[in-house]
Amino acid sequence: MRNLDIDHANHVWSTDIIYIPMARGFVYLVAVMDWFSRRALAWRLSITLEGDFCVDALQEAMDRHGNAITAAATHPTQRAAPRP
Repeated sequence: MRNLDIDHANHVWSTDIIYIPMARGFVYLVAVMDWFSRRALAWRLSITLEGDFCVDALQEAMDRHGNAITAAATHPTQRAAPRP
């Protein structure tokens, strides 16, 4: 992807999931992003890591914006907001 010339919207999309610590457990946020416009095309929150909320976010992005030519999933990381 480094040498790819991204010159229009819907060329490359990516997804990412992060967890957000709460008083009792975590909330999980998934986002589908367009690399050219740097817009979040769709997002969902969930209190579980069931895959349905990820599929729902991707389906909404495709319904609203068409299909990306290239898709990339970011690797999970341990980046989350510190506990309050």
